Parts: sequence; structure tokens; C-alpha cells
Amino acid sequence: MRIFRTTFLLVALTLLLMLIGQGFGGRGGMTIALGFAVIMNAFAYFFSDKIALWSSGAKPVTREQLPRLYQVMERLAAKANLPMPKLYVVPEQAPNAFATGRNPRHASVAVTQGLLELMNDEELEGVIAHELSHVRNYDILISSIAATIAGAVVHLATMGRWAMIFGGWGGGDRDDQKGGGMAAILMLFLAPFAAMLLQLGLSRQREYSADATGARMVGNPYGLISALQKLGTYNNRIPTTAISPSTASLCIVKPLFGGGSFGTLFSTHPAIPDRIAALKEMTVLPQR
Repeated sequence: MRIFRTTFLLVALTLLLMLIGQGFGGRGGMTIALGFAVIMNAFAYFFSDKIALWSSGAKPVTREQLPRLYQVMERLAAKANLPMPKLYVVPEQAPNAFATGRNPRHASVAVTQGLLELMNDEELEGVIAHELSHVRNYDILISSIAATIAGAVVHLATMGRWAMIFGGWGGGDRDDQKGGGMAAILMLFLAPFAAMLLQLGLSRQREYSADATGARMVGNPYGLISALQKLGTYNNRIPTTAISPSTASLCIVKPLFGGGSFGTLFSTHPAIPDRIAALKEMTVLPQR
């Protein structure tokens, strides 16, 4: 069911991009919009991990520096039959963690200094299992694709609005445009909002999936439940200073940026009580 929802949301985003391209420039505009999305996705595929690590100030760490983190990661990676990711620490007191990389062979996992200090061994295992689940499920690649398509929708809509202002609207046949002007105008203003909602829905769906997969990887949900409880409490008190808003969607919980937060509808993450409730309902079996 989660795979179907993910596919549906990605297809909906792509169709939205093509529709706005058609409204902006007819059939040629649709082709240009699709090409634009392909180029942006290629860039995200190869460089999004480097950007996320660089923007957060993450530093690579060795086994000698953090043997506890390496032991947990090696044990879970072997259990999940995954290559060992590169490990990074973010010099940040707000507890959090994120995974990045286009596939399991090019994956990196970063944790904040605050998370290492706050979590006991069972909780750290739950957090790392969650992040490894993102790697195993190719969530970073899926999220990058969704983000770039949504960004392309917003960019094209902005171009379309400027074209309307300066009288350059439309590139299709006149017969195709009769009676469609109002629909095209509505598309330009509503498409970015719809793209954002679809992207956020996809992000929340992948968080639920990573929670469930991580619990199965460990064999029980209790460490992750306890970790989420702590993360929710401390991230409501300690604003982040290192993780950027563009990287926030990768984190295990939404960071606090000091300016309040939107409701769940406009959040990249499900509400923590909802995630905990879903984990408590699981009958966890050993990973297949």
C-alpha cells in the first residue's frame, strides 16, 4: 500500500509539472517542462548528498573517534545486508540525524553531537535503524526527485505569471486556448500549492515507512519509540543552528528553527505522537 501511495504521489507531481508546462507553452511547453525536470533530477541524483552534508557542517568520523556509533551501524548494516555507510557528525546540540546518498553504495548517515549525548544504546539503535531504512528503501532518491519536480513546478509557475504580466502568455494553438485562459491562470497560481502538498505527503509517507522498517530491522519498536519521545521534547526546546531548512526534510524529526512551526498539513514529517502510535500498533517480527 505504501509503495502504491509513493508511486501515485510521484506520478501526480510529474503530471502537474507537465500540465503547467502545457498551459505555459502548449505542447512544446509540456516537453520543455519534462526536460527541465529530468535535468534537475539528474543534478539532485549526483549532488544532493554533498550539498546536504556541506550545508549542515557535517564532519566525517572514524571508528577510533566514535566506536559506539560504528558498532551500532556495522551491526545493523550487516543485519539488513547493506554496505556500511559513511558516518558523519554535525556539531549541533539539537538532537537529530539524517541519511543521504543516491543508493546504498553511496549512502552517508549524519548524527548530531546532541543526539549522541542524549540517546542510550537502545535508542541510538532505533535512530540508526530508521536512517538505514531510508537508505534501503531509496527514500533519499525518491525525496530528491519529488523536491526537484516540485521546484520545477514552482519555477515554471513563476515564469508563467511574469509572462502574463508582460503579455507573453501561451505558446499553443489558438483553438486550444479558447475558453482555457481562466483555467490556465488558476493553474499558475494553484499548481505550486498543490505541488507542495504532494511533496509533503510523500515525505510523511516515507517517514512512516522508515519507522516500520527500522523497527523490524531491530526486532522491536521500543528503542525508536523512546528515541522519538526524547527527540520531540528536545527539538521543541533547542533551535538548530547547523541544519539548513533545505536539509530539514531528511532529518528523523523536524528541526526547530526558532520561528515557530506550521501545522501538520504543511510539515515534512508526521506528528510524533502519530508516529509513536503507529509503532505501538505493530506486531514486530524479525526482518525477512
